[in-house]
Amino acid sequence: MPKLDVLNLEGKSVGSLDLNEAVFGIEPNTQTVFEAVIMQRASLRQGTHSTKTRTEVRGGGKKPWRQKGTGRARTGSIRSPQWRGGGIVFGPKPRDYKYKLNRKVRRLALRSALSQHVLDSTLKVVQNLEMANVKTKEFANVMNALGLERKTLFVVSNEDEVNNAYLSMRNLNNTMLFTVQDLNTYDIVNADVLVFTEKAAVEAGEVFA
Repeated sequence: MPKLDVLNLEGKSVGSLDLNEAVFGIEPNTQTVFEAVIMQRASLRQGTHSTKTRTEVRGGGKKPWRQKGTGRARTGSIRSPQWRGGGIVFGPKPRDYKYKLNRKVRRLALRSALSQHVLDSTLKVVQNLEMANVKTKEFANVMNALGLERKTLFVVSNEDEVNNAYLSMRNLNNTMLFTVQDLNTYDIVNADVLVFTEKAAVEAGEVFA
């Protein structure tokens, strides 16, 4: 069973926490993580690209020259695909790129991503994120105390008091804050470091088990 130190906002250990092995201690399944990330990235595509076919481009109503007698190839419109300014053959049209994975596959991918962070020692647990004031500089000091220099994802529980912390971190680069319910595979993989509050770590062990 994975066991991590619980840190305060000064970076000092104030206890330890046993993580749920079914969520944070499995052997990562890289294939499901790959599929989940591809699915999420596909869902982010707007799909608004569009080209015009020969029926949609402007002009071309008149036959350029008579059918026979000119020695040239017969043609009916200057907006045929082979003409400059003509229509596009099999060009992209607006479409929806979204698709779904089975629920079991998505949950396995999420657990695999969390377990990989544990294996890589890039998952930390803090006691809470309670701050007395809204001060970006103070939160930057917290990140320095915790040794957070790269892209960091903070995960909190709905029971945590994080309003001041959230307002303080908004202007800092490479910081995000999610609740346990908002966690997804793509953002977990995209983060260099995960920081769970103690309540969030326990909640995640129950929700995703």
